[in-house]
Amino acid sequence: MDKGAPAQEKKQYQEIGHDLRQQIIDGHYPVGSRLPPERHIAESWGVSRTIVREALLMLELEGTVDIRQSSGVYVMRIPSESSDEEEAFFRSDVGPFEMLQARQLLESNIAAFAAKMATKADIENLKRTLEQEQRAIALDDKSQDNDKLFHLLLAGATQNQMLLDTVNSIWRHHESSPLWQQLRSHIETRSYRLKWLGDHQTILAALRRRDVMGSWQAMWQHLENVKHSLLELSDADAPDFDGYLFESVPIFQGKLV
Repeated sequence: MDKGAPAQEKKQYQEIGHDLRQQIIDGHYPVGSRLPPERHIAESWGVSRTIVREALLMLELEGTVDIRQSSGVYVMRIPSESSDEEEAFFRSDVGPFEMLQARQLLESNIAAFAAKMATKADIENLKRTLEQEQRAIALDDKSQDNDKLFHLLLAGATQNQMLLDTVNSIWRHHESSPLWQQLRSHIETRSYRLKWLGDHQTILAALRRRDVMGSWQAMWQHLENVKHSLLELSDADAPDFDGYLFESVPIFQGKLV
């Protein structure tokens, strides 16, 4: 491959997805069989389980496998040697966990800054959004994305348009990413929505106290909880969470300025 064209190189999750796909085509895993555990795939490739999860989501989205919570990953069909779906993934440049990492690094600092800058009106808007989500959960109403609205309102509470535009841009990447949408479909149940609502209430409580570090920690933990939930969905035989993209508690914690 031409080293002068790095944009054409496959991401790690795409390479692993392609390899697993080829193994299915070659008959190593017939329809109905279960793929090796994520932990084993990660160890054989020497990568994190977040990378493996993105590869499996790629295969699930094209209908090749089915990721079943507390069970494993099962082969649903034998793909063809040449696939338009696979080529679409190879043209994709950002995986869902990479986006989640960017959000965690950025939005934790946004929450801390918002604790200093938020107006009474900002706090009221955030409170109203959480009340709206609470009612929506009770009615099982998914017509409005209150999760997105909360994060955008929080970015707006910094009074910095560039920060708001940046968060908006990340959400647009979310919404245009088939892998992220596939991932998100696994965490849209009532129990998960209640979990994220509780996280958001913790963030808002820290903001109302003008607690800069508390706001930072609450947002970091919220997105850490999202990551944990996404990783554990189909990981039945590996109770530990290894190979994260970065440490759960970063070395710079407590040194925010």
